[in-house]
Amino acid sequence: MAVLDHISSQEAMALENKYGAQNYHPLPVVLTKGEGVFVWDVEGKKYYDFLSAYSSLNQGHCHPKIVNAMTEQAQRLTLTSRAFYNDMLGKYEKYACDFFGFDKLLPINSGAEAVETALKLCRKWAYEVKGLDLNKAEIIVCENNFHGRTTTIISFSNDPIARKNFGPYTDGFIKIEYDNLQALEDVLSTNPNIAGFLVEPIQGEAGVYVPSEGYLAKAKALCEKYNVLFIADEVQTGIARTGRLLAVDHENVKPDVLILGKALSGGLYPVSAVLANNEIMNVIQPGNHGSTFGGNPIAAAVAIAALEVVKDEKLAENADYLGKLFRAEMNKFIETSPIVNKVRGKGLLNAIIINDDEDSDTAWNICLRLRDNGLLAKPTHGNMIRFAPPLVMTEDQLLDCVSIITKTLKEFEA
Repeated sequence: MAVLDHISSQEAMALENKYGAQNYHPLPVVLTKGEGVFVWDVEGKKYYDFLSAYSSLNQGHCHPKIVNAMTEQAQRLTLTSRAFYNDMLGKYEKYACDFFGFDKLLPINSGAEAVETALKLCRKWAYEVKGLDLNKAEIIVCENNFHGRTTTIISFSNDPIARKNFGPYTDGFIKIEYDNLQALEDVLSTNPNIAGFLVEPIQGEAGVYVPSEGYLAKAKALCEKYNVLFIADEVQTGIARTGRLLAVDHENVKPDVLILGKALSGGLYPVSAVLANNEIMNVIQPGNHGSTFGGNPIAAAVAIAALEVVKDEKLAENADYLGKLFRAEMNKFIETSPIVNKVRGKGLLNAIIINDDEDSDTAWNICLRLRDNGLLAKPTHGNMIRFAPPLVMTEDQLLDCVSIITKTLKEFEA
């Protein structure tokens, strides 16, 4: 079989099931084309994409400006490794630092890799700047977090599926309740070895949990009081997804360390980054950290174009407006529907909570029916469905999607 030969959905799924590791449980739909807010399966059926590859596709599928940047760079120079300079990395680093307001950027590839980088940076800062005793630094994290699935990261996860049979686990992390300032201060005030506080401004994988108003600003103030780094994991919430450039911007918080990924490339290429100011980032010296593909010329060109699209097309403003409209329309439906308990979110990162327990398959079955009705989404934690369409969506398209969602939910009201 030639690589570009047409195959059916059943054939494609059978190949993955036979030859691929079963580390995902995808919705049974096989996609072959994407443009803007739409995707098509191999049989030609068109769908609204209401997941955006977990917010990687904020700029929409195959945005022409980003595609052009990628293809032009790919025909000129793809990879040098960091053994040599290339003519794109510095341009990207300057553009991103100016864009987000930091002194320095450390370029890498995946979101989990960026989190791991931030953890190393935080610990090294704690020993060399804060002055903690070697190997004593601890980092505070939140329960129900999702920062990736590397060995270190699952060590401070409380997801049993991600953790079970992968031990022994990495020490050095203290878990506290999310959105609980008293729990944060209790640890900060009693433990002199705290180096940082790693937090998602909105817990996406946990079900789009939005913290109480003022939580982030007060948490940042506590970190400043106790000389602890505030580390914002904006891999999913950043790049305009929540109606601001960063989710922390809703509370005018400037993180000490910022973690970005996903939509940093517009969904075309694995690109992630850690940003910080000089007093933190300067602890990283040659040999301390690296990545063969991190900072490659394609990634640099793609990331610049992706950020330009966010700015030029005012995607944060569009996400803010359409997100409020989406939640208002869904709340109208919830007033008279027994199938949905709640809608929550910010911008175009939202979730609905299905009136069933987490062990039920109702949310999964709703997503199957949404697929049949022309919209793709996925459940999270059993009874929640996350909705995160591309930020290039129009108002008419959003209202059409609301109609599909509410029509589908009504089919489950009996």
